[in-house]
Amino acid sequence: MSRISDSSAPPNEAGVALVESLEQVGEEEVKDRQFVTALARGLEILRAFTPQRPMLGNQELAASTGLPKPTISRLTHTLTRLGYLTYSERLGKYQLGTQVLALGFAALTNMGVRDVARPLMQELADYANVPVSLGSRDRLNVVYVEHCRSPAAVTLRLDVGSRIPLATTAMGRALLAALPEAERRYLMGYMAKREPEKWPRIQAGIEQALEEYQTHGFTLSVGDWDKDVNAVGVPFVPPDGSGILAFNCGGPGFLVSRERLLLDLGPRLVDLARNVEAALARR
Repeated sequence: MSRISDSSAPPNEAGVALVESLEQVGEEEVKDRQFVTALARGLEILRAFTPQRPMLGNQELAASTGLPKPTISRLTHTLTRLGYLTYSERLGKYQLGTQVLALGFAALTNMGVRDVARPLMQELADYANVPVSLGSRDRLNVVYVEHCRSPAAVTLRLDVGSRIPLATTAMGRALLAALPEAERRYLMGYMAKREPEKWPRIQAGIEQALEEYQTHGFTLSVGDWDKDVNAVGVPFVPPDGSGILAFNCGGPGFLVSRERLLLDLGPRLVDLARNVEAALARR
């Protein structure tokens, strides 16, 4: 089976995000005396591990987070004792432990929307011959929480847990479209600061997607994230108010043209989101 590779965030982006997040931690500590900085730093260490960087040593973690190495050593020792990290004596590096898996599994299990959406997503994936996914925002990325494959021989190498950019993907743009305007402006300002040289092109893509959402009820990404990938995204707000999610449907450009997204898959994805919302409301 031939695949298009997952070209989401470059390996060093996680480090940049962690440094910026920890700067925010310092600001939060001043504003909120209930904020536990040590806990936040421990969680940031766990976030440093990615599919591209599954094993990290203390020195690499210090470089990623900007924390002093003695602080890193204490935190990794504690996380290892608790089972959230495991340590390889041979490599001198850590990897995520089973306790992290248990937390992630519990979070996914509690998302009832996945059970309701899965059969409808699979039906669309089979029809469209491209994958259909459900995702949630994680800072400036989107994380897949459900993924239904298509029978096509050529597909995207993505699955539950995969991360894709917020700014350039159809799913990410759908999430941005559903956010309150003030929160969206804040995130876009943060993106502009992160990537000043690329920002005019990124901003133009987001603004076009917002217009498409107002007109059609869905957002598009046509070669914006990956030049060979086209997709459509639809935001979804669960009736219980548990947070904004988004559906997407897309794949290689030779299977999914812009016209097909506009006239066929986009409207079908909007219907899917409405049907999931109605099914959840009946529960």
